[in-house]
Amino acid sequence: MNRRGLVLSVLALGAAGFGGAAWYASRPLPAPPVDPVDPEMAEALIRPYSPILGPEDAPVTIVEFFDPACEACRAFDPIVKDIMAQHGDAVRVVIRYTPFHGESSEEAIRVLEAARMQDLYRPVMDALLEEQPRWASRGAPPEGLVLEIAVTAGLDPQAARAQMLAPDIVGILNQDRADVDALGIRQTPTFFVNGRPLEPFGEAELRRVVAAEVAAAQS
Repeated sequence: MNRRGLVLSVLALGAAGFGGAAWYASRPLPAPPVDPVDPEMAEALIRPYSPILGPEDAPVTIVEFFDPACEACRAFDPIVKDIMAQHGDAVRVVIRYTPFHGESSEEAIRVLEAARMQDLYRPVMDALLEEQPRWASRGAPPEGLVLEIAVTAGLDPQAARAQMLAPDIVGILNQDRADVDALGIRQTPTFFVNGRPLEPFGEAELRRVVAAEVAAAQS
């Protein structure tokens, strides 16, 4: 998987406060608006089955191409949560699965979908991301570990074992893979805000674009 190694380094430096003042003094002006996805490809951004975090009728939609085994997705998760908290009912997040880590990603996605059937999607996602260093790898995670972690968030393991084998989950994985290929997604996380790709990529730009879309929706 292509990881956002550079982004993680920037986040770490920002947390330490190193060079912050100089960056703010010298950062470039915001980039001009990015064109939305071609109308013929817009359907590939959001599918009717896609998990939604936040109000379904929110005027601003962040689409996140997400791999539960991705370190950068884990690093951006609290940022996305903070953006949602800041803007309340104005923002929703649509999750698209991007299983670049192979078996690790697929097992975690199956567990997440079982959690969605049990109305525990967000708690289980939180648990898996918190414990990601224990289970995420380029091969298969230790047998039963992902489910064991999900159980700590309240998942019923007996029901989940059956739910993880549901044909619907296979269909979700296959369609999301096809959409990832069609849209040319090459790394995670990749964000779209109201149909426009986040360019340039970064926390500050994500916050800026979402705030601008919220302000436009409320004007």
